[in-house]
Amino acid sequence: MTTSSASDTSRKAPAKAALVTGGAVRLGKAITLRLARAGYDIALHYHSSSAEAAATQAEIEALGVRCAAYAHDLADAEGIDGLLDRVFAALPHTSVLVNCASGYEDATIAETSVALFDRLFSVNLRAPFFLTRAFLRHCRSGSIVNVLDNKIGFNQNTYAAYVLSKKALAELTRLSAIEGAPDVRVNAVAPGVVLPAATRSDEYIRWRLEAIPLGVQGTVANVTDAVLHLIDNDFVTGQTLVVDGGESLANTGRDAARYDPEKV
Repeated sequence: MTTSSASDTSRKAPAKAALVTGGAVRLGKAITLRLARAGYDIALHYHSSSAEAAATQAEIEALGVRCAAYAHDLADAEGIDGLLDRVFAALPHTSVLVNCASGYEDATIAETSVALFDRLFSVNLRAPFFLTRAFLRHCRSGSIVNVLDNKIGFNQNTYAAYVLSKKALAELTRLSAIEGAPDVRVNAVAPGVVLPAATRSDEYIRWRLEAIPLGVQGTVANVTDAVLHLIDNDFVTGQTLVVDGGESLANTGRDAARYDPEKV
């Protein structure tokens, strides 16, 4: 007769899976790969990046975990319940949702059209809202991580609709943490200068770094490790972990101690 023990290396850890929206490219891809390396099967959501999704799926499967890819336009909120039905049918052990898909466009309030406002809010707020609703219906115990932006710590009117949508998502994080408790924890990560657009010049990056107390650009690993921490720490919910080198702390405002009438 054979017996097993806690040191039996033939035992497999319980299956676990994560749904990552926008998981085919950029930060979403990095998050899916980080979770895959941590042993998660992956439900890979994408919109139109089919070639990138196929390549990312192959990378994930090469790590020895399962990966199922799902195309869906998150502007179609009515189809989100069906998306989650398909995910849980294929991967019923899904216990993590990462709302990473995001729209990003700059415009002041005066410059913002109704179409632009609706486009950003449909992906950045409405979709995570209904993804959260569907996830809570399916998942008995798990974790949601919303990807914000350290811009929520500022009032940058030059990104009016974008910033407002992310600030609203931060509020949804807190609100849904109450509704999800005690079974589903909901947190958020707010990256700073980590993965700038390819159009950003070296001069622009240096200019941004001047306002970061730690004086360096962050790495994708800084963010993906933060996501994994929020998933793993079972006594944290309703929190936003800002990963920006202190940039959002740098705006001190004005006060009497700094007032110099000679310079006014």
